[in-house]
Amino acid sequence: MEPDAESGAHLSEVRRRRAELYESITALEHALAAPVPGRQKRWATRVAEALEELSDDFRDHVVLMEGADGLNKRLIRRAPRLAHQVDSLTREHAALSQLIGELSTLVEHAQGSMERGESTRGEPSAEEAIEGGWDEVRVLGNKLLGALSGHRQRGADMVYEAYAVDIGGQD
Repeated sequence: MEPDAESGAHLSEVRRRRAELYESITALEHALAAPVPGRQKRWATRVAEALEELSDDFRDHVVLMEGADGLNKRLIRRAPRLAHQVDSLTREHAALSQLIGELSTLVEHAQGSMERGESTRGEPSAEEAIEGGWDEVRVLGNKLLGALSGHRQRGADMVYEAYAVDIGGQD
């Protein structure tokens, strides 16, 4: 069953925001994958900026999904059988928000460790960068990226079940 005009417009907005979220996920992935040795400050800045953008886009995603007239409510009205999936994805929002917060804290802590180390030794070595938490930042960052990927796939599947519309978002 095709979406009505109002739902179609809402799905277009969901698709647009989904593409923005994908761009910020990709930016974080690239920032995390960049080499650290000899580039700690630049690497840290790039990761922090990408994470801030991702955090903003994810907050927008949550509002778009869970808001007063968000997609979740529309999905349940259209296909009540999807209520359990909507609830599961909503719970994932809380877990993903927590992971984003943990990663932000870890990045701030690692930047602080690096700054303290720079005052006496200059740019930290690769070993000092790992000791300063950069390896942990990558591990947690990759955990977040994997969780976001799964969340996006489950969300796209759910929308397809309700509307037979692919919201992709990677175009």
